[in-house]
Amino acid sequence: MKLGSENHKELFCHSFIESHIKFEPEELPWPTVDSVTLDRLRGIPFWKEALITEQRAGAMVRAFADTISDPLLQEAIALQAMEENRHFRLIKFLLNHYDIEISPLAEPVLPSNIKTAFLDFGFGECLDSFLAFGLFGIARQAGYMPEPLFEIFDPILNEEARHIMFFVNWATYSQINEGKSRWMRGVDALWYYGRAFQEKIQAFNGSNEDKQVGFTATGASNFMDNLTPELFLSTCLEENAKRMSAFDTQLLQPQLLPTLAKLSLGIIKSIPRRQSNPTAQFSEQ
Repeated sequence: MKLGSENHKELFCHSFIESHIKFEPEELPWPTVDSVTLDRLRGIPFWKEALITEQRAGAMVRAFADTISDPLLQEAIALQAMEENRHFRLIKFLLNHYDIEISPLAEPVLPSNIKTAFLDFGFGECLDSFLAFGLFGIARQAGYMPEPLFEIFDPILNEEARHIMFFVNWATYSQINEGKSRWMRGVDALWYYGRAFQEKIQAFNGSNEDKQVGFTATGASNFMDNLTPELFLSTCLEENAKRMSAFDTQLLQPQLLPTLAKLSLGIIKSIPRRQSNPTAQFSEQ
């Protein structure tokens, strides 16, 4: 299959549209939780940031869909907007259901350049999703929440995988049809990834406008004691591979963070581990 072709567009659009799952947040089997789980839910630091992100995403992606003239692309992007809004409604329902208080949200303001905003969001979502896959896997392995809650959120993570699969294929398709060479597409991707990394660093430092802690950057330590970089990176890679394996192998997938994670993991594993030497220990006589 030739990237940028009509066949390419039909494959990534139909793969996205046909894998959509219908459900309503309030109809999901939300479990009754004990006081320990409730305290853990209320102690998670990123609820407001997640709610703001999904609220803004739903409005922005819907506005971008309205600018698309191609009927198939418009249908797929409008579907993503619906799913982003559903993520917002799901988190909002969870907060209400478990009586988790956050400060009121401001109404989302649409950016002036909606296409640039969609690109920024898409590349940022490629970074966030890779880390979120690992975060989810670590929390599940640690049994941080009852399994029924993980079962509710598992399809949401699959939707995030669908979003980034669709995005990287849409971005490549669009750039090719704009006449951009492979070299220029690579430069564009690095530019947007750089902007996304900068935003994550600001979130990590608490310097974004909502003063929230970047949830995928710092959240893993909430779920497991003595979490090592090796375990976190390996879990991210395993979870990412599992979720992305659902898609046609002809389709593109985000590669930057998995590649960096594999390189980092290789470096970590190559560093000799310090071990205590029992022969060097002497008892005083």
